[in-house]
Amino acid sequence: MPKQPRELQGKVIVITGGARGIGASTAKAVGREGAKVAIGDLDEADAERVAKEIGPEAVGLSLDVTDRTGFSAFLDEVERRLGPIDVLINNAGIMPLSLLEDEDDAMTTRLLEINLHGVIHGTREAARRMRPRRTGHIVNVASVAGKAGFPGGATYCATKHGVVGLSESMRFELRDDGVEVSVVLPAIVRTELAAGLDEARGVKSVQPEDVAAAIVGALRRPHFDVFVPRSTGAIQKFSQALPRRAAEWIVRKIGGDKLLASAVRSAERAEYESRAAASAPASDREHDR
Repeated sequence: MPKQPRELQGKVIVITGGARGIGASTAKAVGREGAKVAIGDLDEADAERVAKEIGPEAVGLSLDVTDRTGFSAFLDEVERRLGPIDVLINNAGIMPLSLLEDEDDAMTTRLLEINLHGVIHGTREAARRMRPRRTGHIVNVASVAGKAGFPGGATYCATKHGVVGLSESMRFELRDDGVEVSVVLPAIVRTELAAGLDEARGVKSVQPEDVAAAIVGALRRPHFDVFVPRSTGAIQKFSQALPRRAAEWIVRKIGGDKLLASAVRSAERAEYESRAAASAPASDREHDR
């Protein structure tokens, strides 16, 4: 018989980058399931606003995932307020776009620190807290860009490949200790990160609520690969089975080779790119030394 879905009622669920987009939608979705929700975000006011919308069992706190000491202290504070962490969703991430030769070193560092090192640190901290209790679930939000390469976002793709590799490894490290690991692989999600991006032929973009629903599904019935939409998983498996030239022909045919590159200088992205450039205070301080 299939296992009964896990209940999220009363579970302590932490979401990084939880004040906007996928993070905020996921926070609200797990809140509706009765979870105790901790939202961490650089914008503390927005984190508090989302927590207030969820209800008294939610808290919004300041979090810079590039400040490792501060990240650990944030998790300590969550446990002090809500109890032991049952789920950590490493969602914080940025997607500035440029050709690699035009990307300055500060932005490269910012991408690596937020999208990859922050996820590594969060995963490590979660494992340290969950393994002794032999229970827990780590959810790392990656992207279909973690399974392929897209011109105009080389470093972004590199970080998401890293998140996939990290998650694969931790699935093995924790599989006998009662701790689940999932990696979320969305296609284009219509948040501010996707400003200026066109639709890819054959793959519909999704809303943050769609990703949130998929995450809730993975928490209730744990599984590793969480493709959103699900059809991208079938496309990815099919492409892997093809010779490289054939797979690349398909990418070009659906416009995947131009998806990010065509938006590099889009005026629609100006506001987001400006905010992304100021999104890692601790990392920027270290880079300026």
